[in-house]
Amino acid sequence: MAKLVNRLLLERLNLLQSFILLCILTLFAVLVMITLEFAWAEILRERFGEADWLLPSLVAAVLLTVAAGIVAMAVLFYRWKLKRPLTILMQASKKISANDLGFSISYDSRDEMGELIAVFENMRSQLEINLKALWRSVEERKQLNAIFAHDLRTPLSVLKGYAEFLATYVPEKKLSEEKILDLIHTMNLHIVRLENYAEAMSSIQKLEDTPVHRDPVDIIPFTALLNDSANQIASQFGINFASSIDNADSEISLDAHVVMQVFENLVANAARYATSQVNARFIIREASMDIAVTDDGPGFSNEALNKAALPFYRGDMWDATEHRGLGLYVCKVFCEIHGGSLQVENGPQGGGCVTASFGSQLINS
Repeated sequence: MAKLVNRLLLERLNLLQSFILLCILTLFAVLVMITLEFAWAEILRERFGEADWLLPSLVAAVLLTVAAGIVAMAVLFYRWKLKRPLTILMQASKKISANDLGFSISYDSRDEMGELIAVFENMRSQLEINLKALWRSVEERKQLNAIFAHDLRTPLSVLKGYAEFLATYVPEKKLSEEKILDLIHTMNLHIVRLENYAEAMSSIQKLEDTPVHRDPVDIIPFTALLNDSANQIASQFGINFASSIDNADSEISLDAHVVMQVFENLVANAARYATSQVNARFIIREASMDIAVTDDGPGFSNEALNKAALPFYRGDMWDATEHRGLGLYVCKVFCEIHGGSLQVENGPQGGGCVTASFGSQLINS
């Protein structure tokens, strides 16, 4: 009966209206009970006469009836209007305190408690959205830091190689002044790259935000610089490197630092899997520059062909200090922000083949 009254009446009323209704019902019930008590007292008076205990008993009964009515009204008001929403809010608060936001709450009532629970649910939903955004931001930043740490190794390794080369041959005076100046110029280029990395780490929140600055680049000296870095990388793995170029007498517009970063990642990845040889082919077209890097290793597995460009994918290789599964993912993102793409496949003669394409503009040929 109480549930029926609750559904049909009390759920449609706000708290004040419900309280007034319960007061009226309680007052009516108390008046009925007091009337019955007076009738009962009259019966007792007719039976026992004017007894001394009759009036005090009647007063006590009336006071108890009023007190019981007030208590009953309070209990009914709490059970019908407050208990369930307060329980819902308490349980939800405990879950939020435990950082558990994967739930929802609802309360089918038009009163203030229903509105409060609706507001609380909106707050929980917004907290969940904000917390997921925060987690995503933290993960993106962690991934970005890992990517920067990964890509800093290549220019550092190249600089280390040049420093060792100079330290070995300069004391013996086996290098001409022109060669020394050329090596210093190349080292300065890599130092500029390191400075750009350091600046980028403090300014971007995710890899896709890396700025692309296209400038005219002369292909012959640029590819020579790329080949020089590739030889340094390949020598660290005991691998030979060779390259070829199509349409060499060209000048194109592209971001040299982005292309260098992608190319060095491709060479490092190929050298890691190669048996003895890594090859690169530079293809200059009207609207793009393609770099195909191949190796004579076992090639990509079927799984790797689909997942090699995913972040932190290592395949069957595990090296916690050097190989973090980020190289091809970085290449893919940088190719895309440069208006190109990354293609992973196996070569016709075996071995892996990764082709990086960069959107560019052919200035002259």
